[in-house]
Amino acid sequence: MGRAIEMLAKEQGLEIVWRITRENRAGITAELLRQADVAIEFTRPEAAFENVMCCLEAGIPVVSGSTGWLATMPAAEAYCRKNNGALLWASNFSVGVNLFFALNRYLAQMMNGRPEYSPSVTEIHHIHKLDAPSGTALTLIADMLSKVERNKGWALHPDSPLPAEIPVNAIREGEVPGTHIIRWNSPVDEIQIEHRAHSRAGFAAGAVLAARWLAGKTGVFGMNDVLGLG
Repeated sequence: MGRAIEMLAKEQGLEIVWRITRENRAGITAELLRQADVAIEFTRPEAAFENVMCCLEAGIPVVSGSTGWLATMPAAEAYCRKNNGALLWASNFSVGVNLFFALNRYLAQMMNGRPEYSPSVTEIHHIHKLDAPSGTALTLIADMLSKVERNKGWALHPDSPLPAEIPVNAIREGEVPGTHIIRWNSPVDEIQIEHRAHSRAGFAAGAVLAARWLAGKTGVFGMNDVLGLG
């Protein structure tokens, strides 16, 4: 993702003032961070909170696409609001995926009144992905749970899911950039919506778009704000 974002940013005439890696992380200072108008953070779950806080403490708007750190995110958001910082997090920066999120919410709202349909979620990613389910899948699930009153939770790879649980399958194979499938099954038919990424280019493009949008703003945001999806 870092390489894809850097390549796209340069194509758009944006200057990369620094790059943080494992090798130089210890030497990063607030003064160095302040050379940038905005930071884009895609790292491992265990490093994301510290990286985001480092940017916020330096007063630098930060766009984060790291997943797997939801437990500590509220602390970063609270610090951001208290100190008039700027934080934009998304489980997926692809414009297409965020349109898919909106479609998923709309379909789930309709299914709230159709108890004969039972949902399930399948996500497929490359073998290098560490978290499961993916952050994108968790966003899809959370949106479904917020719209469908009869569903109370979810279960990963359940043998016998409870009636109120959404069964979730996370598959890791090859170099798949990301596929997400929502199914609503009834005794007589099935409705399915799917988003299939062809490459990581869409994720990188959305991250650069978000960084352009965030520069100069204060607050806590998501891709709905960038795209005006509400």
